[in-house]
Amino acid sequence: MKNLLLCVLCCVFTRLFAQNETADHSLSPYFLVKTATPNVDALPLKSTIADVKIAGTIADVTVRQTYQNKGSQPLECIYVFPASTRAAVYAMQMKVGKRIINARIREKQQARREYEAAKSEGKRTSLLEQDRPNVFQMNVANILPNDVVEVTLQYTEMIVPTEGVYQFVYPTTVGPRYNNPQNTGKNNAFAATPYLKKGEATPFVFDIQVHVNSGVPIQNIHSKTHWIDVSQSDYYHAVAKLKNEDGGRGNKDFVLNYQLKGEHFQSGVMLYEHKDENFFLAMIQPPKTVKNDQIPPREYIFIVDVSGSMNGFPLNVSKKLMRNLINNLRKSDFFNVMLFSGGNSVLSEKSLPATDENIQKAIQLIDYQQGGGGTELLPAMRRALALPRTEKGLSRSMILVTDGYITVEKESFELIRNNLNQCNVFAFGIGSGVNRYLMEGLAHVGQGEPFIIENDSAADAQAEKFRKYINTPVLSQIKYKMEGFNAYDIEPLNVPDVMAERPIILFGKYKGKPSGSIVIEGYSGRKLIKQTINVGQNVADAQNSALRYLWAREKLRYLDDFNQDNSDDSTHIQQVVDLGLKYNLLTAHTSFVAVDETPVVDENGKLVTVKQPSALPEGVENTAVGADFSFEEVFEMGSRLPSFMWLGFVLAAAVVFIFTRKMF
Repeated sequence: MKNLLLCVLCCVFTRLFAQNETADHSLSPYFLVKTATPNVDALPLKSTIADVKIAGTIADVTVRQTYQNKGSQPLECIYVFPASTRAAVYAMQMKVGKRIINARIREKQQARREYEAAKSEGKRTSLLEQDRPNVFQMNVANILPNDVVEVTLQYTEMIVPTEGVYQFVYPTTVGPRYNNPQNTGKNNAFAATPYLKKGEATPFVFDIQVHVNSGVPIQNIHSKTHWIDVSQSDYYHAVAKLKNEDGGRGNKDFVLNYQLKGEHFQSGVMLYEHKDENFFLAMIQPPKTVKNDQIPPREYIFIVDVSGSMNGFPLNVSKKLMRNLINNLRKSDFFNVMLFSGGNSVLSEKSLPATDENIQKAIQLIDYQQGGGGTELLPAMRRALALPRTEKGLSRSMILVTDGYITVEKESFELIRNNLNQCNVFAFGIGSGVNRYLMEGLAHVGQGEPFIIENDSAADAQAEKFRKYINTPVLSQIKYKMEGFNAYDIEPLNVPDVMAERPIILFGKYKGKPSGSIVIEGYSGRKLIKQTINVGQNVADAQNSALRYLWAREKLRYLDDFNQDNSDDSTHIQQVVDLGLKYNLLTAHTSFVAVDETPVVDENGKLVTVKQPSALPEGVENTAVGADFSFEEVFEMGSRLPSFMWLGFVLAAAVVFIFTRKMF
């Protein structure tokens, strides 16, 4: 009866204040439904341990996932987990007892066929697939009772300093994704991942250790997300480990920041020779930010996510951020506010001048919001782009504030790419497990900047960064050319404006001996800046072998990550497959598969499939995954509503209570 009462109550409650909502919560991830059979409930993931080695600006990461079947039947485990959006995954192996099986890279469908065949033949087998550039799925089949299976994957990525701060991010959990049944996005099966309830401890151990090695003294190494112990054997080497009391905190991104003493970055070139291909990486430090008091008026369209996953902490942080951004608009600026969940609404059909009255009206609108409903980002962005302009020639910027828990990332990128002449896009990701793929992708195609706010204290600092970046780019109208350096296959083809103080990075290949120079030109304020880097003074180093993977990953980033146009084109798919197979990389169309050829389950053996539940990101409410609420949670949410809504909520609850009393 309690469940029936809560169900009816929540339906009535939703109708009271969620207008035009079309969200289908049946498609949201739900918690693992436990049955009376304890061996089905056995969760085989035992631990996830990451070992990180950072040398200069390149991180090499080894992730070990240990699975143990504590039940009485053979199991298949399906586990969805995140990684960095820039991760180049280049190796996987499976260890069973003393046997080590190195995985092979295969075309995605071929890898799936090999995995399914091995599974049906009763062999231990594992499969690693990419659902998104930052979302992977691991399948491990035929785990016998008491079996311990260890799967190790390795990836490398670049760490690019911003304003002298190096930041390494290790995502620990995939936030829940809203998936509209009518969207055309592919590979959204991971959206059905089960989730633990808010505050429920992860059933597996999470641990991470980061080794930093630099030719320049390391200083100010710290984490604002986890409690860590830091040890330094000398000025150039540091090790960061999780403290015991913070072990198992696999419900939020692990973020490590550090700085280098003195000049935090030097322009330069790294070289690597590999058989018939040579690779280079050029890093060019732009000038310092210039001051410019003659900033023209701007128009800002703030698009704020008020869906169910934003309820509580994320929305509270968003409100703080919005108060800061709107209150600091200049009198000459114009602005508008759009709120979206399943539907969307705007403060005004036309942007308003930033008067005290209009600012107060906008802040009051935002302060009244409570999270609820789906996350229909695409309709909101289309409507924002279609809003009439206040004045011709006024520079327009769209500022998206969201946790990014959607499945239509590529569709969003394509929408912005097709309207690039309309506005720039700045994305604020709110929460401890933000969808960084969406945030970074929107900023990339919109020639803006992504900002991640993991906690309440970071909101004001990120708002200040936003104002600094948007007022005056560090370097604009950037062009590069090669003088006497036989380079080709250079990524990116075009360098967007540099909004922050961080290096310009070029990946590429070269022929012959390294010689000549790389020339970068651009405008710093109104002054033309020219920088030249001598390539010939550098020597190819075998320790730079990661450049091969990093170049291929950067190629994929522009070819596939942010590209919707050709995602179903056979020629495009074959290009991705060829890159993945040649450079041994996990991609959207290539996967790693490992098979232990010794059968352990006969053809009549029963195999139970268990979906490993992911941790709900810290600060995210159960509303993000359509979970059942307790009476205390429901009334606590209602108490935060305006008085007229709260009164309606109480009356609805009374009607339902009387109705159920008569029924029972």
